[in-house]
Amino acid sequence: MIDRFRKFWRTGKPEEGERTQDPTKHKRPHNLFEAAAVYVAACAEDDQDEMDEATGWVSPEALSFGVSELACRAVIALARERDESPRDVARTLLGLPAA
Repeated sequence: MIDRFRKFWRTGKPEEGERTQDPTKHKRPHNLFEAAAVYVAACAEDDQDEMDEATGWVSPEALSFGVSELACRAVIALARERDESPRDVARTLLGLPAA
């Protein structure tokens, strides 16, 4: 009876002598920016498995927001690098004629 009680309170804790998992490998939830980065990189590399994995990390709405934010930041960074306007960079990336 006491053994049962002891096990009840120790649920989820390793028994004495049991090996514990490496704390550096603790799984934490992915945030929407990690999901967006993995998803976009996977799209660029045409890696469907990685895309599917990233879509499972966050809601579709959150992933959409993350991808949009990543696109904005990428266009801004390229515009600064090229010394062009973000509008011109975005149009060039999409293959559209200059406005």
